[in-house]
Amino acid sequence: MLVYEMKLEGEKVQYEQLDEAIRTGRFVRNSIIKAWIDGQVKSRSDAYKYCKILADNLNFPWAKKLNSMARQAHAERGWAAIERFYKNCQDQIPGKKGYPKFKKYQLRASVEYKTSGWKLSEDRRYLTLTDKFEAGTFKLWGSRNLHYYQLKQIKRVRIIRRHDGYYAQFLIDHTREEKKELTGKQTGLDVGLNHFYTDSEGNQVDNPRFFRKDERQIKKLQKRLSGTKKGSKNRIKARNQLGRKHLKVSRRRNDWACKAAQRVIRSNDLVAIENLKVRNMVKNHHLAKSINDAAWYKFREWLEYFGRIYGVPVIAVEPFNTSQNCSNCGKKVSKTLSTRTHKCPHCGYEADRDENAAINILQSALKQLSTTPGRGESNISGETGLCLDGETQTDKPTRRKRKSK
Repeated sequence: MLVYEMKLEGEKVQYEQLDEAIRTGRFVRNSIIKAWIDGQVKSRSDAYKYCKILADNLNFPWAKKLNSMARQAHAERGWAAIERFYKNCQDQIPGKKGYPKFKKYQLRASVEYKTSGWKLSEDRRYLTLTDKFEAGTFKLWGSRNLHYYQLKQIKRVRIIRRHDGYYAQFLIDHTREEKKELTGKQTGLDVGLNHFYTDSEGNQVDNPRFFRKDERQIKKLQKRLSGTKKGSKNRIKARNQLGRKHLKVSRRRNDWACKAAQRVIRSNDLVAIENLKVRNMVKNHHLAKSINDAAWYKFREWLEYFGRIYGVPVIAVEPFNTSQNCSNCGKKVSKTLSTRTHKCPHCGYEADRDENAAINILQSALKQLSTTPGRGESNISGETGLCLDGETQTDKPTRRKRKSK
């Protein structure tokens, strides 16, 4: 699947109609959760049927204005929250299980259409919403060309409201594949705060720190927002300025992580990373701001995405003693976070702390790859001999001879 995003250009009246459609989509989603709490909805099919009940209810005339498939799409959002809660309870996840909550008004919100409720012009530069909100035709601004794909390949259209305007996302049914020449290189990556990542060859990439660079301006805008009166136009204006600044920082961070991940994938045949639990790491209030600014999870998402496109395996290993163990002899060398140089007292190996961890990550990934099913596990002597019937010589069961009667 591909997601192409373009900005919508229209009149103020059209934007107000989009706000009504977004509000109605949120109403449908909340109604599904309320019906589930009351016991009226017990499955996904019940959620679809309840959309029809909402549309026929005379007390909610706005529900019928929304396209029928758009109502189903928002019913799927509500049921997805319910399924997530059931799954967390079944898996016995410690802590809160994520009980479904009602969505409140947020500036960043969206309404989603499936294969109906919208129409593209012949030149694919104009989008018309055909539901009963009558938002009309919007001009599309973007660098993507929709002429490469058939209309039947566009499975969904999502209208998103942000601080700097309204956007249309097109979900296209297309599998992207890129050819890549083999480089013969394998690398392990250790992410950090001093440097964004350090690979197993000792190469380091500086941390861009986009939020830290604009933090002074963000604090200034936050102070201006707190000094305004609630409900006033100046408060709406100040909130919009602050939201635009945060949006700019997040876009720069995402663009940088995307390009960095693509460079890593295109220059290696195997990439090993740590399976970090970032959600647990940001609970440390001393490092939460720096960890969120580093965008480690976003970088991993782009690595896995480009790995599928270019056919490069991206292996995530558990971060257990990757910084403590010596990559040369394997002995454990305890060190604090302030110790940035690895010095092994057993074998005398000395290297940068992050480089030593990156080598351990790569070694763990290769070991994990060698023991995957279908590749043959090594026997005690370290050699594997394959028989004609596919069984290893060491694991081949002995067959008893039949006794003659």
